[in-house]
Amino acid sequence: MPTLRLVLGDQLHRSISSLDGADSGDTILMCELWDEATYVRHHQKKIAFVFSAMRHFAASLRDEGLTVDYVPLDAPLNTGSFTGEVARALAEGAFDSVIVTEPGEWRVMEMINGWRDELEVPVHVRPDTRFFCSLERFERWADGRKQLRMEYFYREMRRETGYLLTSDGEPEGGAWNFDAENRKALPDMVALPERLSFEPDEITREVLALVAARFGNHFGTLEPFGMPVTEDQARAVLDHFVTHCLASFGDYQDAMAEGEAFLFHSTVSAALNAGLLLPATACDAAEAAYRAGDAPLNAVEGFIRQILGWREYVRGLYWLKMPDYKALNALEADRPLPDFYWTADTEMACLHDAITTTCEHAYAHHIQRLMITGNFALLAGVAPDAINEWYMVVYADAYEWVELPNTHGMAIYADGGIMASKPYAASGAYIDRMSNHCAGCRYQVKKKAGPHACPFNYLYWDFLIRNRERLKGNPRVGMIYRTLDKMKPERIAEIEDDARAFLEGLKPAANWP
Repeated sequence: MPTLRLVLGDQLHRSISSLDGADSGDTILMCELWDEATYVRHHQKKIAFVFSAMRHFAASLRDEGLTVDYVPLDAPLNTGSFTGEVARALAEGAFDSVIVTEPGEWRVMEMINGWRDELEVPVHVRPDTRFFCSLERFERWADGRKQLRMEYFYREMRRETGYLLTSDGEPEGGAWNFDAENRKALPDMVALPERLSFEPDEITREVLALVAARFGNHFGTLEPFGMPVTEDQARAVLDHFVTHCLASFGDYQDAMAEGEAFLFHSTVSAALNAGLLLPATACDAAEAAYRAGDAPLNAVEGFIRQILGWREYVRGLYWLKMPDYKALNALEADRPLPDFYWTADTEMACLHDAITTTCEHAYAHHIQRLMITGNFALLAGVAPDAINEWYMVVYADAYEWVELPNTHGMAIYADGGIMASKPYAASGAYIDRMSNHCAGCRYQVKKKAGPHACPFNYLYWDFLIRNRERLKGNPRVGMIYRTLDKMKPERIAEIEDDARAFLEGLKPAANWP
């Protein structure tokens, strides 16, 4: 009998393991599901991106002669859930088994595990071979280690894959990591490249109408919509990045600029995480540019590290530590999410810009996420559940396997150091150094106290004061605490008073969307 092959909405590549061996006698099941669109109220652009990409992928499979059972969101019999749709498909056809590639999120894996008892046919879960590092390989790397630092994992991945190695197996340039060269502020007169945007075709226009009708009250703006929704379009975005952006990406990857969403970043993360682009394709293209002399080593190494290092590492860490990882709250943070995270209605220029960018594009680059929205949540003591849900809602590339470690571990230190060696806390001086936000801000970054001072300045020290007992044993913050210890009592009181007044003045979000 034929096989029912389930393809999830973030598995949109022909090489996905659930399609290995598929022939015209099998049925490929793809579903647009209310449950998946609303378990968090995703950004309108993300829902449109995923649904359009799914429909285009289904069309490409049909063009091969494969049988696709595609269930649109507004199909009359759509049950709204994976479990319901798999059960419906099995009831309507004669299948001897269900095949699915392992999902990216714990909650979906738990659901699939339940099918083995609920369904009357065997359920086969295949590994996701799109990644460089299998989950079993990551477990072997992690076994017995006291610290699970990305840098050492990344070096092993470099050795195993051969990226940026000399003929002797040594790292190009004599170092594994050139991050120290990638921290330049953007010059005032630098020319930024135009970015590719794709005119919606008939399929995408139908999806946009559906999303506007069903999800128009979700966060974010839906149009204009120009995201890549096919493999060819995703590859075009990658090629454009390599040709026009990669050479400058390294120098300015940590920079921020008012009103500029993309700078020299690749913008391929949503396509990568949905499966339209393979990580090996992205790394191969970047290395080829280096070998051809078209991009410097610091830029290429930084880009490859984001994919081969961070992306693979956070996936491995997520599956190694879940489900307990999500419940960690090492700093006992409990503040409600401020309302301005949804509205961008704040006089802090850096936060206003990052959240406005997020609302418009379902995108912000990694420094905006880590050192602006994440840093503020850390300093203010926002509850992990609240800020984690916000990141899941607002970004087109957000899936829990990649969002949770980056937010929970890196941005807000809720895991207590499993991922990062110290909290990534910073005052306004960092934002001033890496951006032009402070020049036009209502607050003054050079002022340390009072109503006109940059809130990041006193919140930074207040964070350290509040968390002294939790952090004082961390050797990477010892010097900072020695500086704090030299402050006069009246200065400590001034910091605490300013922080209290500011935080008490924040309007909490009435409801999480």
